[in-house]
Amino acid sequence: MRKLLVLALVGLAAQLVDGALGMAYGLTSSTLLLFAGVAPAAASASVHLAEIGTTLAAGVSHWRFGNVDWKVVGRIALPGAIGAFAGATFLSSISTEAAAPWMAAILFTLGAYLLVRFSRPLRANRAAGRLRSRFLAPLGLVAGFVDATGGGGWGPVATPALLVSGRMEPRKVIGSVDTSEFVVAGAASIGFLIGLGSEGFLLPTVAALLVGGLIAAPIAAWLVRIVPAQLLGAVIGGVIVLTNARTLLSAGGVGGSVPVVVYALLGVAWLVAVGLAVRALRRARRARATVDAALADGPASAGEAAAAESAKSGEFAKPGESAEPAEPAPSGESAEAAESRKLAAAVEG
Repeated sequence: MRKLLVLALVGLAAQLVDGALGMAYGLTSSTLLLFAGVAPAAASASVHLAEIGTTLAAGVSHWRFGNVDWKVVGRIALPGAIGAFAGATFLSSISTEAAAPWMAAILFTLGAYLLVRFSRPLRANRAAGRLRSRFLAPLGLVAGFVDATGGGGWGPVATPALLVSGRMEPRKVIGSVDTSEFVVAGAASIGFLIGLGSEGFLLPTVAALLVGGLIAAPIAAWLVRIVPAQLLGAVIGGVIVLTNARTLLSAGGVGGSVPVVVYALLGVAWLVAVGLAVRALRRARRARATVDAALADGPASAGEAAAAESAKSGEFAKPGESAEPAEPAPSGESAEAAESRKLAAAVEG
């Protein structure tokens, strides 16, 4: 009974992290099961069966909080399901140990990029456009395969790639990845059922992980909505870097006190990045407050306030560049309202 209670708490904590950061439920749960001596295939099968319930609850919660881009979900879920089914079916004959260091190196690089990206003021990527199927389909296929064969990996592979693209808000990346994982977990479970049979699932463990995950799902969906994107991106980057640093050090056979020094340096770098992200977030909020206050005095005053804040942050127009042309106001919208909308969008960007 005590073991099941511990597993339920692990499921709760894993889903809380997964729902807030878009990753780590499968990795956390599978690591514990492997540590307890469960066979890799049985551990992955049990975790994925529990994820059918937790990801359904997480998807509904993220949808209610407006964190889901359904077009992205549709384009990444089906390839992810195909990859997960293939990975689950052939897990007994396919070893991913040799590929683990390479995957860790890629994720480490993406995590470091996120730390740098979110430690500076965010800029809207206006020319990026929407994510296309030619990017999402291969991403889902690889992430689904890694997820099934490694007992986890859908979030660590899909979330950084979507964040680095710069075309989605972090909260919508997390919500969309969590929602699409329901389809991936279902496909993986079917693959394990075919490959292992019903005896491959540890049902008491599945129930304990499921209960903990169901409790945490709505809390995590609410948390990702209120945590600022600037801070959330820096936190995610640090988690990715530290998580994959362990795999790289183990693959390189590094021992003694070296790993401790490396973890300490990475931890300091993470704290610095989070501090810079907080500073950039505060500056953005001050600029927004200044423009909002100036809007009460009219668009002209708001424009002067926005220009002053841009000068403070060093964001001057390049020589030869002119200001953006004024956007036509929608029908029924006054010129003053259109100007206010444009200034608000500029501050948000």
